[in-house]
Amino acid sequence: MGYFTIKDEAKAEFEEKKSVFIGHVKRVYTEDEAKDFINKIKSEHREARHNVYAYVIGENRGIQRYSDDGEPQGTGGIPVLEVIKKNEITDVVAVVTRYFGGVLLGKGGLVRAYSKGAAMAVSEGGIVEKVKGSIVDIILDYDMLGKVQYLFEQNLWHIENIDYTDKVKLTMYCPLDILEEVQKGVVETTNGKCEIIIGDEDYYFKLENRLFKEN
Repeated sequence: MGYFTIKDEAKAEFEEKKSVFIGHVKRVYTEDEAKDFINKIKSEHREARHNVYAYVIGENRGIQRYSDDGEPQGTGGIPVLEVIKKNEITDVVAVVTRYFGGVLLGKGGLVRAYSKGAAMAVSEGGIVEKVKGSIVDIILDYDMLGKVQYLFEQNLWHIENIDYTDKVKLTMYCPLDILEEVQKGVVETTNGKCEIIIGDEDYYFKLENRLFKEN
């Protein structure tokens, strides 16, 4: 099982009836990280009237917090939280800053504006899946390389790296849900003339058919 989170820290800005709204999002893994980001945004926008926020943390979305930061109850934090939940992402904090322009928006207008600010920031940051996987090293003779590469191409399995020494070592970050299939395919293709080394389980980001570690 995997889950989805924000890919990159991002922000997006728009104006609504002379008020400027700036949405910010970041991937975080603890409440302390979320609070640090919120405080950073508040510090950067000291002149702003409001810095509404929400965050969801944990693979099972067990931690959910929000704040209207002085806006009428239910018009800021909950709409931002709902954007996070609607996108089915976690390990994310969103802050929407408002510079008041002198025109009241009303409760409905505020809900729409804060939702829009959060949604724009999420869209700008992008969404990425995190899945459990293992690093897999496949060691084989040179005469088997072409066959194994063809196997990978046919199944859209990504080879992360190839080392050429006295033998060839292929390295891949393998999702756990296809690990058995990969092992079976390589063994059959090489008639068992290979060595497969499987590393510890970990979480990886997934984009299309490739897994990668966080930079």
